[in-house]
Amino acid sequence: MLNLFKRKTPREKLEAEYRKLLEEAHRLSTMNRAASDQKRAEAEAVLARMDQLPKPT
Repeated sequence: MLNLFKRKTPREKLEAEYRKLLEEAHRLSTMNRAASDQKRAEAEAVLARMDQLPKPT
């Protein structure tokens, strides 16, 4: 409850987006392999953006 007004850092936002894309890719892997590969590529692009951010201390 105390984290109600805490803002997410850019790294936390990208991590959430990355996890969401990987979950979607996993769900699609049984139905549509091409769409799954596309989601995986998007997740890798988000991971590359995360690597460019400064490391938290």
